[in-house]
Amino acid sequence: MKKLFSLLSILLSFTLIFASCGQKKPQELTKVRLNEVVRSIFYAPMYVAINKGFFEEEGLEIELSTGQGADTTTTKSQII
Repeated sequence: MKKLFSLLSILLSFTLIFASCGQKKPQELTKVRLNEVVRSIFYAPMYVAINKGFFEEEGLEIELSTGQGADTTTTKSQII
């Protein structure tokens, strides 16, 4: 009887451990504002990662905007 009780308690312990590992705790997302200079095919991996939710899985919320006008953006950055 004692062995059966020990076996059941060990089985219950493992069940509780594995059950708690499968549940993700909700986490607050960190907002990141990303301003791309221009839409480009070179950024395709980033667009896919945003749409598939990969950033959210890592705790990041991406707010993507396009700067519109790469020529003036680079000119201003060179002056400063």
